[in-house]
Amino acid sequence: MNSKISITFCLMAFAALIMSFTFHSKQDPWVVPEKNAKMVNPLKGDASSVSAGKSLWAKHCQSCHGKQGKGDGSKAATLKTKPGDFTSAAFKGQSDGAIFYKSSEGRKDMPSFKKKIPDHDDVWSLVNYMRTFK
Repeated sequence: MNSKISITFCLMAFAALIMSFTFHSKQDPWVVPEKNAKMVNPLKGDASSVSAGKSLWAKHCQSCHGKQGKGDGSKAATLKTKPGDFTSAAFKGQSDGAIFYKSSEGRKDMPSFKKKIPDHDDVWSLVNYMRTFK
């Protein structure tokens, strides 16, 4: 009888472990309001803007999203949600306005940068830099 209870307990524990990995890896869709998604980047993606964005990236984003934007930064493993991979087709398919919104607003482990990067042109430069990832 005890062996049946032990086996049942082990199976239940294993199922719970598998479910925790399944639920941990899924992320809720990040819905961007339509008016924000339609925002147009007022800055050209020129060398000056990209350079400014790169500096902001190194200071605010790289520790989670990684040097090349693949979501593999030094802090990535400590987060509850996996940082976005900015080299992916899913990321590249987003509008500049959606990226601006997500970078400004944040959610869950992704902090809001409204106070840390209050100048909208700086956030747009960051968007321009993120567009350079391959």
